[in-house]
Amino acid sequence: QVQLVESGGGLVQSGGSLRLSCTAARIFPSSYIVAWYRQTPGNQRELVATITSGLATTYGDFVKGRFTISRDGAKTVYLQMNSLRPEDTAVYYCNTRPLWTVPGGGDWGQGIQVTVSS
Repeated sequence: QVQLVESGGGLVQSGGSLRLSCTAARIFPSSYIVAWYRQTPGNQRELVATITSGLATTYGDFVKGRFTISRDGAKTVYLQMNSLRPEDTAVYYCNTRPLWTVPGGGDWGQGIQVTVSS
């Protein structure tokens, strides 16, 4: 089990930026993928971005070049969010799982609120 702690959320105006951090209590195993998801009330969690230990990345279609996922060594993954919109308001969750497992499983952080005002 990998314990995760998210930080960096908060309130920002439309068009602004935030950087979320996800820090593992120990390290992210090299065979694990790290992902950011987000969830709004009444909706399922949706995938925002993923990154592997080899730095391969994927993004949700709605990101459209506004967000960047990156890693800093073996313990921290960032989500840089630019050009934020009110519809980006959500609780953002960090997730990690072995590469060979089904997306949506694995270990989760507690979630962090991001609110974008218009």
